Amino acid sequence: MSIAVGLIGAGVMGKEHGRILSMYTPNAHLAGVCDFDPEKARSIAGKANVFTDPLDLIASQDIDAVLIASPDSTHAELVQACIAAEKPVLCEKPLAMTAEQARLIVEAECKKGRSFVQVGYMRRFDPGYVELKRLLDADAIGKPEILHNLHRNPVAPDWMTGDMLITNAFVHEIDVMRWLMGTELDSVRITVAEKGDPMLIVTRLTNGAMSSTELYMNCKFGYQVHAELVGDEGTIALPDFASPIVNKSGCRTANVPLNWVPRFVEAYQAQTRSWVHSITSGVPNHGATAWDGYITTLIAEQLAEQCNSDQTILLGLPSRPSLYR
Repeated sequence: MSIAVGLIGAGVMGKEHGRILSMYTPNAHLAGVCDFDPEKARSIAGKANVFTDPLDLIASQDIDAVLIASPDSTHAELVQACIAAEKPVLCEKPLAMTAEQARLIVEAECKKGRSFVQVGYMRRFDPGYVELKRLLDADAIGKPEILHNLHRNPVAPDWMTGDMLITNAFVHEIDVMRWLMGTELDSVRITVAEKGDPMLIVTRLTNGAMSSTELYMNCKFGYQVHAELVGDEGTIALPDFASPIVNKSGCRTANVPLNWVPRFVEAYQAQTRSWVHSITSGVPNHGATAWDGYITTLIAEQLAEQCNSDQTILLGLPSRPSLYR
């Protein structure tokens, strides 16, 4: 059985998802591509049908499942349309622009009594993070005490300003903390540089552990994501980015990626394969659900409102519906 996947969005992420679907995803094929610019859609569609209206793609009888890689502002409406059509959907983060929009998606799934949505927090499928969680769950370092995160980007896009460092970048750490540690965030304290970047974010989790995050979106040298877990019996850290080491003229050098695609290419591929396997087998995977997408957006929204306060922010989170337990 081959799942006919419709891809919405033919920009940078859409092209990467199209490549993964076409080359690295058994039991699935690219059946449709939608973009407001039909030439962009055709550039990655191959033999797939081309659409200019995403709702037409979702409604098409030739499409079994949908992958959304369109602009963030379109996500909530398109995910709702997929739920109404009862088609599985993998949506790039964020699930929605606001927590209220995300809550309505959760509500729509609960009314259906079935989960259709997976949110594209791909770090859950990165081999390093997967091994980190396996070792933590196997009690390899005893009780977790501190999770250290680094999230660095060479140059932030022009549109990423102010609280978007929280709502567009730190959301990855929010999701990683909840998934990796198996708990919720309790309180957060944010210290921001005078120019607005970098940020130091200290989080206390409900299981008593702590987390520190350096968020630096204009570090100049490259894209770097790292994590280290400190337990009461040892530590576990992610490996460095795999790159050849060059020794020359008294120097030892290695490459650092300039964006997220090389760093997480394996994660994106594993995420898509796992999503397709869940569709064909009916067995849920460890990807982020609509509930996870909602809670991450809700936390980010609360933090963004107070990110310049330099005070401890106490988070208020709702109870988890039975569908997501």
